[in-house]
Amino acid sequence: MAQATAQALVAAEMDGARDHGVSRVALYAQHLREGRANGRAKRKSSGKRAAPAWSMPRAGSRYVPRKLQSGKSSSARKNTALHSAASTNSHHFGAAAYHLAPVAQAGLVGLAFTNSPSAINAWGGKRSFFGTNPIAAIFPRKAAAPIVVDPLAHRSHAGQDHALRKEGRPIPPGWAVDRDGNPTTDAKTALTAGSLAALGGVKARHWR
Repeated sequence: MAQATAQALVAAEMDGARDHGVSRVALYAQHLREGRANGRAKRKSSGKRAAPAWSMPRAGSRYVPRKLQSGKSSSARKNTALHSAASTNSHHFGAAAYHLAPVAQAGLVGLAFTNSPSAINAWGGKRSFFGTNPIAAIFPRKAAAPIVVDPLAHRSHAGQDHALRKEGRPIPPGWAVDRDGNPTTDAKTALTAGSLAALGGVKARHWR
């Protein structure tokens, strides 16, 4: 589990996603000490052939089932046009696109999704309401590297805010609001009492 997690963090660091890279080691270690993550969790399979599901009891590492699921995808493409795999009860998801690299290597289009706690306020709201809902996609190509899509739902990663907070630096204007819904540049306020701002600002439809 430690090796799989280390590989994932190093891969994110090399891809330039430093907020999902080795800076997470201290936070993961804290979660282990507090019991929010379980370094001794054993995966369990509910294993249907076309749609395996993995459970990681007591918040085990999400990175462990990655190779197992993508390996199933590679073998399943001979028998099914659509293949899915799921894991539950796991710890931090990490960079979503990381989980898809073996899928593209198998010549498949891949999609990755995960749930998330509330972190983004509705426009004009005072509290977190929407999740960040990481979504990623990968598309293999014959003579080039795969096309990878791994967008943000908000203007910054919480990891970026954590890094700036650690350095004692303010976050840029427009990234977050405080508990009263007012813009804030204080990373601690954004992470503990406020909300992250949605990417692109207000979304509204004008009816005629």
